[in-house]
Amino acid sequence: MTSRIWVDADACPVVIREILVRAATRTQTPMTLLANHAIRVPNSPYIKCIQVASGFDVADNEIVRRCEKGDLVITSDIPLADEVITKGAEALSSRGEPYTKDNIKQRLNMRDFMDTMRSSGVHSGGPPPLGNQEKQRFANALDRWLAKRIR
Repeated sequence: MTSRIWVDADACPVVIREILVRAATRTQTPMTLLANHAIRVPNSPYIKCIQVASGFDVADNEIVRRCEKGDLVITSDIPLADEVITKGAEALSSRGEPYTKDNIKQRLNMRDFMDTMRSSGVHSGGPPPLGNQEKQRFANALDRWLAKRIR
């Protein structure tokens, strides 16, 4: 069975998509980007893009439906990460932070807490811009997953 990379592409930064394209091409790893809008991908037998209908969690639900045990899902959506981990896939944020069985429930709780704070009027701002350290952390985590896959 060939492991695949699934990308929640609606919110994936372009620079992270570029790292993914280079790595998937170099290692001949099948990769699918899912989004509710058109995304240009290079002409490659290893990379494809699926455009899903617009709507809440449509791309997320399609990723959960398609991913399998051992696959890697790239997402910053914590509930999506929780669902794919439950299904046996691995999940990695675009900042290079792995989501695991050991940390996903805590991250869900923090996400829910921050949602409650925002809905009560507290503005926390968004995440800081993606810096070189996060890009390197992502590339390193992706390389570790790819090396495991090749073994």
